[in-house]
Amino acid sequence: QVQLVESGGGLAQPGGSLRLSCAASGFTFSSYAMSWARQAPGKGLEWVSGIYSDGSDTYYADSVKGRFTISRDNAKNTLYLQMNSLKPEDTALYYCAKDRTIAPAREYDYWGQGTQVTVSS
Repeated sequence: QVQLVESGGGLAQPGGSLRLSCAASGFTFSSYAMSWARQAPGKGLEWVSGIYSDGSDTYYADSVKGRFTISRDNAKNTLYLQMNSLKPEDTALYYCAKDRTIAPAREYDYWGQGTQVTVSS
């Protein structure tokens, strides 16, 4: 069965960095686009970033552009999100999601359980 397991969340100071990972199993990872999304307390789900199945192109929400970098290692079936210059407003539960196609069309069929990121001094 499809499994997406996020890790790497935690507490970071403003201006700090964290690297999230999403270990995928149960499907051919290299055949599908992947994305990161987040949900802050009391707010709706926000798409953060997406990446093509082969990693050839990436997309970012304006709120994270220039600070976050999405990447993937298809040999390791793992998706990453490098988060730099963190801000308190980045505090959220971060999810990875599997898309239905090779392109990040935001049509997800599986989600991970999430990893908490808290940015506070």
